[in-house]
Amino acid sequence: MAGQIPDLNVEIRTGTGKGAARQARRDGMVPGVVYGGDAEPQAIQVPFNVLLKKLKDGRFLSTLFNLKIEGQEDVRVICRNVQRHVVKDLPTHLDLLRLKRTSKIKLFIPVEFVNEEEAPGIKKGGVLTVVRNEVELEVTAGDIPEKITVDLAGKDVGDTFTISQVTLPEGAKPTIDRDFVIGNLSAPSSLKSAGDDEDEAEATEADAPEAEAAAEA
Repeated sequence: MAGQIPDLNVEIRTGTGKGAARQARRDGMVPGVVYGGDAEPQAIQVPFNVLLKKLKDGRFLSTLFNLKIEGQEDVRVICRNVQRHVVKDLPTHLDLLRLKRTSKIKLFIPVEFVNEEEAPGIKKGGVLTVVRNEVELEVTAGDIPEKITVDLAGKDVGDTFTISQVTLPEGAKPTIDRDFVIGNLSAPSSLKSAGDDEDEAEATEADAPEAEAAAEA
C-alpha cells in the first residue's frame, strides 16, 4: 500500500535570472526551478515560511512531494538541491526534479512493530528496543510503501530483528548493503540486576577462601 504523499504548493515565477530571483525573495518567496521528466524546466517560487518549516521538519531532500501548481496537473517531485545563504544559512533557491511513476528513488520508510501481545519475551517483561524507527529504501515512485512491518509474534528475550527478516514491498530494497539490526528484545532491568547481584555474590564467595588464606599467612 502506497503511503500518502505530502503536497508542496508552489506558484509560477514570472521572469528568470538574478533580478527576478531577488524580487521573489523581497516578496517573501524562495525562487526555484522544476526540471526533468518530459517537460521543459519551469521557474517557480514557494513561500519562505512554508519551505523553512518543511526544512526544519527534516528529510526534505529524501521526501517525495506531490507538486501542486494552480491550473496544472499534479506531478511527483523530489528536491535535488537547496541553496542557502552563506552567512544566515537560510534557503535562497531550490531545485525540484520531476519523477515518472517508474522512477527509482531513495526514501526513508517508517518501521512498525506489531503483535507485541503475541511475543513471549514481552509477556516475561522483556523490553523492545527500537534501533531504527525508519529505514532508507530504494523504491519505485509509483509504489511507495506506507511502512515496513516487523512481526513480534513468537519472539523471545534475546531475539534480534534484522532487515533480512522483514518482508519488503515488491521492487524495494535497502540502500545499506548488509544485514543491519532494526530492533531487539532485551531482558527486563529487574532480571539484569538480579543476574548482576548473583554474579557479584558468586565472585565474593570465590574470593573468600583466598582472603582467609592470606590473613592466616
